[in-house]
Amino acid sequence: MIVLGSTGSIGVNTLNVAKKFNLNVEVLVAGTNLKLLNEQIKEFAPKHVVIANESDIKDVNHPSVKAGEEAILEAIENSNSKTIVNSLVGFLGLKPTLKAIECGKKIALANKESLVVAGQFIDQSKLMPIDSEHFGLWYLLQDKKIDSMTVTASGGSFRDYPLEQLGNVSIKEALNHPNWSMGNKITIDSATMTNKLFELVEAKWLFDTTKLDAIIETKSLIHALVNFSDGSTTAHIANANMMLPIAYALMQKVDENILEHIDLVKVGTLEFKAIETNRYPIWEIKDEVLQNPDLGVIVNAANEVAVAKFLNNKIGFLDISKMTLDAVNRYHNVRVKNLDDIFTIDKEVRTYYDT
Repeated sequence: MIVLGSTGSIGVNTLNVAKKFNLNVEVLVAGTNLKLLNEQIKEFAPKHVVIANESDIKDVNHPSVKAGEEAILEAIENSNSKTIVNSLVGFLGLKPTLKAIECGKKIALANKESLVVAGQFIDQSKLMPIDSEHFGLWYLLQDKKIDSMTVTASGGSFRDYPLEQLGNVSIKEALNHPNWSMGNKITIDSATMTNKLFELVEAKWLFDTTKLDAIIETKSLIHALVNFSDGSTTAHIANANMMLPIAYALMQKVDENILEHIDLVKVGTLEFKAIETNRYPIWEIKDEVLQNPDLGVIVNAANEVAVAKFLNNKIGFLDISKMTLDAVNRYHNVRVKNLDDIFTIDKEVRTYYDT
């Protein structure tokens, strides 16, 4: 396989699965965490390595190292691997997804943005989602008529904060996720609920429905629910460990234990909350984006700019959602006819807000 984003949390868990099941790793693609990358190179002996910056090549302990976006695409095209694990963060992950499909490869997809901005141009049959929520929905599907689907959210760093304090929260507070440790971008997206909006758009494409919603489940043990037309509901319950969906994405079938079963007696209680727009303003556009997924490219571009500005102390936390909502209002008439439109619109939105 090729692992895109090998030093991130998904990449690390992917390599744990590779080690457990003795899977071959042909190419590692990473950013700037060279210490961890060198450890991975030593353990998995990939044929090729790709990193973000050419100036760092000298510090990578491997004879075949390239840098940059084009090098990623070349690695996909020239590889013997039939599977690509795409856990790159942001819009950067779209071109590798498209290249993998073009090359007839299977994609274990953790890059949300690929489907959020270009779902209509991506062959779903080539994808296996790594997100625990989409994995949960897939796992629950039966030969019964489905009414609707629900995914769960943790609520993020500020689910219990007084609303009047959200305007003054620090970057450190925003990155303090209550349930687990993730990268900075996805942790902020979790706090604003943008991450969950993205997951609903992904689910629209993956499961061909707009009858989708999300609720907060504070312990992150229930990941997805399927509501059947007969009035019954099934839930996917598992410990929050990405090795399970990754293993299925890579091998389609898993017969041995990956996680410990949940002891519901020890858990004791589960708490559910609605996602309210006074705490998560981005939720105002949930239905609009699901009905008009062309807006995905607008939401993603504005959000990426806003999150970067917040992490650089240029705007406040609440300004992230404000910027995204403003972009949707400003560009609500946009229509995407082809892939070129996506890159053009993305650039226009970024240029407007990144000033």
